[in-house]
This record gives sequence, C-alpha cells and structure tokens, in this order.
Amino acid sequence: MNLQEIPRVKTIAKKEFIKNYFKPQKPVVIERFVEDWPAFGKWNLDYMKLVAGDKTVPLYDDRPVSHKDGFNEPHAQMKMADYVDLLKKEPTRYRIFLWNILKEVPKLQEDFTYPDFGLKLMKGLPMLFFGGTDSYTFMHYDIDLANIFHFHFEGKKEIILFDQSQNKHLYKVPHALITHESIDFSDPDFEKWPALRHASGYKTHLGHGEVLYMPEGYWHYMRYLTPGFSMSLRAIARNPKNLGQALYNVFIMRHFDNLMRRLKGQEWIDWKNEQAIVRTNGVLGKG
Repeated sequence: MNLQEIPRVKTIAKKEFIKNYFKPQKPVVIERFVEDWPAFGKWNLDYMKLVAGDKTVPLYDDRPVSHKDGFNEPHAQMKMADYVDLLKKEPTRYRIFLWNILKEVPKLQEDFTYPDFGLKLMKGLPMLFFGGTDSYTFMHYDIDLANIFHFHFEGKKEIILFDQSQNKHLYKVPHALITHESIDFSDPDFEKWPALRHASGYKTHLGHGEVLYMPEGYWHYMRYLTPGFSMSLRAIARNPKNLGQALYNVFIMRHFDNLMRRLKGQEWIDWKNEQAIVRTNGVLGKG
C-alpha cells in the first residue's frame, strides 16, 4: 500500500484548520491542542477505573462477523474496574467501542471542553474507545460519514486511513461499512489481496494528548500498540453527497442488512464477503 505520513502540527488556529484541512478534506494530527484540559493530566486507565469502575461496559473483539450478531451488538460485558485490570495484566482482544461518557459518567465532562474548529460538534455524542495491546478494529468508516476529532490518551495507537476514492482497492463488503475482515492492514498479504498494492492512504501513530482529524467518510483501521483509550467528537458531514450517503446508511442500508441476516443467515454474510473479493478483483482486472 502507498501510505504517506499524516501531516503534524503543534497547534492550530480555526482559520488555518478550515483552509488547510477541512476544506480540502485532508487529515492532520495536532500534537499539543489539549494540554490545558484537566483530562491531559488526569485521564489514564487508573483514573477511568476510579471514576467508572462500577460501570458495566460493552466489549467487542475481532471475531468474524456472524449473522447472529446485531448491528454494533457487543460480544461480552464486564465491569470497567475488571476490564482495566485485564488491560494491565495481559494482551486482550476485547475493546470498548462507542461508550457514551455523557450518559455513563457525566463527571468526565468536567475534564474537557468542546474545541472550536469552525465546525458544529455534536455535543451529545462524546464517545470513548478502549483497547489492549495488539487489539484492533476492522478497517471501516462511520455510518454517518462525520468529521471526526479523535483525542488519544495513554499509550500508543497505530492508525491507517483511506478516503472514499480508494473503495475500489479495499475489498469493501457490500451493504456494510467494513472491508473484508480477513485482511491484516498492519501487514497485508498482497498475494491474497493484490488490489491493496494500488491503495493510497495515510498512516500515523498517536500518543497521549494528540488529536487526529479524520475527514468525512474516511476509512480507518486502528491498532493499540499498548493499552490505552481515545475520545471522539464529531461534526455532521457537510458535503451533500456524504450527507445523502449517511442518511441512506442509517435509514435504509442498516435495516436492509439486518433483514437479510434474519432471512438468509450466515449465507448472507458469506455472500457479502465473497462479493468483496469478486468485485474488487474484477475492477483490478479491468485496470
């Protein structure tokens, strides 16, 4: 894959962000934007255990998609205190995904402010994501194709991004938001997935307090190099095409996919995975 390093800045003004990154829809890492937040000094795994240890959290792993799984349905549950202990004890595939801190631990709101990047952030949806060493997300893009600001805390995280123009190279699964789940984007097998040789994207590592801007609809793969967690804030898609796709995903695609899972079971999942290969390699053959 042709991956370039995501540009980095120490900090950034709203006007500069809009001109250089939002309007051209390019990613950027901002290294020192949140150092005045209480969260910068307080947020680590021990603090999360202290303030949320008694909360039951949803856990996800990297098992193959099954027709039995509902949309974003967790694979397990655990008390946050036990989960933090697990993260510190040994590598685990279990991740926390889309955990709404506004709803679950309102106290955490006191530790950050909503930054003014010139975009209207959805203040009801500050989400936390946790993972253990070598746990990862499938390559995917978000259902609402939002502009995402991803604030990382504790440890290191590897990130790979692609924009929507790269869909033809990524083995995108139809009627879904993921690529073929067998691909290891941290070390892809080009013999098995030849179209990936033609994919052009971005890469970076995030450390404590760094912020990644992911433009609308960007594919993202995230792997935890060490135990850690991140918070995402999002702003609605501005591009009419992306906004239209988001509405389709939420109101049509998601429900159609759930219906087909009920009607056809695993046969539907297997067909979609097969089509991801057939369609992508078909485009590759025409090239």
